Amino acid sequence: MSIELDEKYFKKVSQIVYRFSGINLKDGKEALVRARLMKRLRALGMESFEEYLKFIDSNSGGEELGCMIDEMTTNKTFFFREIEHFNYLREKILPELKNNRLRFWSAACSSGEEPFSLAILLMENIPLIKSMDVRILATDISTKMLNKARKAVYEEETLQNVPKLFLQKYFVKVRNELFLAYQVKDNVSSMVQFSWLNLMGSWPMKGPFNVIFCRNVMIYFDRSTRQKLINRFWELIEPRGYLFVGHSESLSGISHKFKYVRPATYRK
Repeated sequence: MSIELDEKYFKKVSQIVYRFSGINLKDGKEALVRARLMKRLRALGMESFEEYLKFIDSNSGGEELGCMIDEMTTNKTFFFREIEHFNYLREKILPELKNNRLRFWSAACSSGEEPFSLAILLMENIPLIKSMDVRILATDISTKMLNKARKAVYEEETLQNVPKLFLQKYFVKVRNELFLAYQVKDNVSSMVQFSWLNLMGSWPMKGPFNVIFCRNVMIYFDRSTRQKLINRFWELIEPRGYLFVGHSESLSGISHKFKYVRPATYRK
């Protein structure tokens, strides 16, 4: 089945995705968008993008809108990605945190590798963590990724940065018909609460958070969207709390109150 995505329908897809998620599909992404949405057309038995977009706009198209956003988001990640952040957290931030109540937020957590990496780091470096009130909120706009995160089962390729000692302490080997995988142990997964959240929508949580991770997400947003998001993070981070962004991201060109600490690391 060969269906063209002409400029008219590409622009409409772009407008829908931007309005709902803040993701800015720039010109030049037509082939990518077509390839990803063709999966949805085949699944629904539709023969044109016109038919598909009419369905999205209909009263019964709400669930499919979520599927469209799923297809537009890139979810490649792995455990302890951008290890410098975790090293800084271990060496500089955790020693400063003296309260019994600690709160962390992994915004745009994808399939869960980031919040589980954080949970392992906390368990390794906070001796009395079992007697403390420590929680990690992990949110994402993709229901597909959240479902995977809640299962907490990962193939070996995403675990390449996990030390063997951690694999033994915090994971259990599981095997299915296709591959060997590892499941996060309950004592780790119980620290993480996964919830669906659109960063462009309302935020039910009140905070304050000691640390917020929002990494490799803002590259998909335009400046005005990044501006609003950073200001909302400021309101939810406790005084002297930290914000981590991706190393390919920067707050330059954005008006904000955060203090630059080191690459991709900011403090309130």
